[in-house]
Amino acid sequence: MIDWLVLFGFGVAAMAAATTGAAFPPGEWYKALRKPAWTPPDWLFPVAWTALYIAIVVAAWRMALADHPLVPLAMACWAAQIVLNALWSPVFFGLRRLGAAMAALVCLWLAVAATLAVATQIDMVSAYLFAPYLVWVSYAGALNFAIWRANPDHEPVTA
Repeated sequence: MIDWLVLFGFGVAAMAAATTGAAFPPGEWYKALRKPAWTPPDWLFPVAWTALYIAIVVAAWRMALADHPLVPLAMACWAAQIVLNALWSPVFFGLRRLGAAMAALVCLWLAVAATLAVATQIDMVSAYLFAPYLVWVSYAGALNFAIWRANPDHEPVTA
């Protein structure tokens, strides 16, 4: 029973992070930004994130239940990445701060990379589940950077 509660807890954390993406949708502001040709269609983002959230929840669950001295470090890294994950959408879409969103993405990338590195020491299945997340965050970082650089005249809307 405890194993399933642990899985449920990680699922709740991932859903909370996903909620920030839903609370700050792209909208007309995002559509008006200059974006590189390699920007994926809008429909792809929720599909990709759903798959990634499932994978990182299962990875965290497997690591949390492992009998390994690095489990506390893995959980700290996982917690950091999910908080940073939740932060990006409000900064990018809510505050419309492309540079600050890029900084958040760099921190997210570091937290995801650290989680992946620790996962390789604890459970290789967890590491394999986490690896696509690092690839996606790398891609998202490149996209954030390209949008930021392509829109130097961007000014956030003030209240």
